[in-house]
Amino acid sequence: MLMIRLFRTGKKNQPSFKIVVTEKTNSSTRGRSTEEVGFYNPITKEKVFRKERIIHWINKGAQPSDTVYNILVGEKIIEGKKKAVILPKKAEPAGDKTKIAGAAPVAKA
Repeated sequence: MLMIRLFRTGKKNQPSFKIVVTEKTNSSTRGRSTEEVGFYNPITKEKVFRKERIIHWINKGAQPSDTVYNILVGEKIIEGKKKAVILPKKAEPAGDKTKIAGAAPVAKA
């Protein structure tokens, strides 16, 4: 299945993203892409889209990722409501759980 998704480029702490059409199974950082259809820089808010190619690939059956979908809706390239993107929560350090679990119960007098 083809996906339209972000491909991270740039230096550490200076991200920029290419918007590419790629196979879903390919890596999002080093995978081979079919075509580059845009560019997005979140630091400078620079956005460049090839609207006709994005619409072409969507008509061919490519599915945009949730983040790319929200960007395209915001730029009015496609119609629809924005999707809620749920990010995974950070795991708590394992050391804190063992201290709480290993504590003895407090006896009431």
